[in-house]
Amino acid sequence: MKKSFIIVLHIGYWVLYLLLITLFMLFLQAGGARSVEPALHRFLSFLRLMGTFTIIPALISFYLFYGLLFDRYLSQKKIFLLGFVGLQVVLLAGFAGFAVLNVVTKGLVLSNNSFKEISMMVCFMSILALIHGIIALVMKGFITWYGDIKLKQQLQQQQFNTELALVKSQLNPHFLFNTINNIDVLITKDPEVASAYLNKLSDIMRFMLYETKAAHIPLQKELTYIEKYIDLQKIRSANHNFVQYTVEGNTSNWMIAPMLFIPFIENAFKHSVKKKADQEIVVRIIANRDRLEFYCENLFSENSISNDEAGGLGNNLIEKRLQLLYPGVHSLQGERAGDVYKIKLSIYNHEN
Repeated sequence: MKKSFIIVLHIGYWVLYLLLITLFMLFLQAGGARSVEPALHRFLSFLRLMGTFTIIPALISFYLFYGLLFDRYLSQKKIFLLGFVGLQVVLLAGFAGFAVLNVVTKGLVLSNNSFKEISMMVCFMSILALIHGIIALVMKGFITWYGDIKLKQQLQQQQFNTELALVKSQLNPHFLFNTINNIDVLITKDPEVASAYLNKLSDIMRFMLYETKAAHIPLQKELTYIEKYIDLQKIRSANHNFVQYTVEGNTSNWMIAPMLFIPFIENAFKHSVKKKADQEIVVRIIANRDRLEFYCENLFSENSISNDEAGGLGNNLIEKRLQLLYPGVHSLQGERAGDVYKIKLSIYNHEN
């Protein structure tokens, strides 16, 4: 819910409340007025007293319930503590209202009333404060409920967009066409090597069509996919050392979302245009018990980067997907240093 609407809602609530108080005081002052000036004077005096009597406790209780008690107790279902602290808040509001009223009347309320009458005043203002506190909880609950619905809709829409982009990235036509053309050239030169690459391409397509439907897959399957993807990319360069791919640690204990790392690797290949220098692209994966780390760095050319092309999923969609899949248990860092672009993604094992 927009802040402007919430502000208007609060203003509307207090305007209606003040209007109700004014109408009530006009009703009480309707009889017995013999002239305009005395009636107006009495009304303004009564308005000052009643305004202090009814507004101060209401404001204190409303915003303490709204801003403090709801988030700290009701939203966490601590009902007993809510009742206990809420009772103290309404009593505090009642005493505060009486204190301000006594100041406004220059001590007349305290000096001209008995203990019983003062207690009744404090009790009345406390009850009034309780009513406003309950209304504040209802209002904050409605705003929170509405905000949760909107947030859920936004997350669902983001997930849909992310999944759609993921599906589109899975069958990159340029990669597919280039790989097929390279294999076609190899068929006449070395049929056995061409057959091996064709099998890898088949495995990659099978992985993208079937394995990616699951929410999580064994990390080893993802690594096998990455290895075959890199092998097929190497066909396009005479220097196979332009890519360094290493895996460290125990990968058997990890389950991850499918195609979690491949968008970064796709971007690295896309923006590395030379493919002649050794270790132009470095991909490193380290699997520890409590953390899975992915490093990718590549030399890039400014001419290869376009505002209209994000490559793979694109940085924004990648970040949104990570927020949906690993909220609070991941970190993503990107850095440009000269003509080198580095990415570090860490996934934390929340079970440890």
